[in-house]
Amino acid sequence: MAEFALINPQILSWARARAQMSEDALSAGIGVKVEKVISWEDGNANPTFAQAQKLANKLHIPFAYFFLAQPPVEPIPIPDLRTIRNYEIQNASIDMLDTIRSVIRKQEWYKDYLIDQEVQPLNFIGSFNLRDHPVNVANDIRNVLGLNDLNPRGLTWEEYQRKIVESAEEAGILVMRSGIVGNNTHRPLNVEEFRGFAISDPLAPVVFINLTDAPAARLFTLLHELAHLWIGTSGISTASAHEERKEELFCNAVAGEFLASERVMHAHWDTARSLSQNAVDLAKMLHVSRYVIARRAYDLGFIDVHAYNEYYQELMAEFRSKEGGGGNFYAIAQNKNSARFSKAILNEALSGRVLLRDAGRLLGIAPAKLRKYATEIGG
Repeated sequence: MAEFALINPQILSWARARAQMSEDALSAGIGVKVEKVISWEDGNANPTFAQAQKLANKLHIPFAYFFLAQPPVEPIPIPDLRTIRNYEIQNASIDMLDTIRSVIRKQEWYKDYLIDQEVQPLNFIGSFNLRDHPVNVANDIRNVLGLNDLNPRGLTWEEYQRKIVESAEEAGILVMRSGIVGNNTHRPLNVEEFRGFAISDPLAPVVFINLTDAPAARLFTLLHELAHLWIGTSGISTASAHEERKEELFCNAVAGEFLASERVMHAHWDTARSLSQNAVDLAKMLHVSRYVIARRAYDLGFIDVHAYNEYYQELMAEFRSKEGGGGNFYAIAQNKNSARFSKAILNEALSGRVLLRDAGRLLGIAPAKLRKYATEIGG
């Protein structure tokens, strides 16, 4: 006879909401009728221990949580700067929380590694503040990253973005990019929830970019998060067009000025032409994406929020229609972990100073594949 787990139904309701999962999706995920899930959540019945274990796995919580008197408090580890239509977002999904925690674990390891190496702090972290002009911050980012002589002519915006990422890593910044939680393709990150975040630290600064966003929008997010480091602030961002927070508005302005300066936009924006026509022409001229031009046009008051949102949704639809699966496993791993972090921990692991098991856990790669990964990324 099956034993029943006397779970707290309040915890089940909390865990399901936290996982942003409907009753139907949860019932399908563990192979029971939806009526059973409803009865468990109402407290009218209890699952078996086997069913409760399946629930915990599906909802990404420790099994023991089901027996707590109250849902645990789960503070967001870094400042939450997200707003939608000027309202602060009050919740955080488990997918976002798990992603932030994973990045923090890597960042903490890397910081300890740098301390052991007696590396000096990066002097550009927190070198500006909100009283400075965004143009000056943008110019300093370009100078620190060694991009003053970079001529984007002849580069696609993807190549331009890749060069900025490589330069940021060379300057000491860990750039991590992913569209899923860990290696789980069944847990995509929600771009409506966040586009990126920054962890400001004088030794081991990190920026993370959500790859479920349209590729055209990621370059703007990258520069927005870099701007956070230059003013010494950490936080989760939507990089929204509906911002009231001074910090977010400032970082938007820095990103915009870096990619498409106000001077150039005013000189070349043609009010007689449509947003789409202007975006195509200016994107080609500046070697950035059409999204950057549309976003800059909105920030400068050339178009209204309706036009901006409509164009962004067009770009998202275009991206999703072309979206494909697969890709090179090791290239994806490098994006997710940052080339700089990967090379540091691989060097320690392959030299015997870090267990292969521990390195594999941090990188999300099986220990048996670490040597191949090191070869692939030139570690």
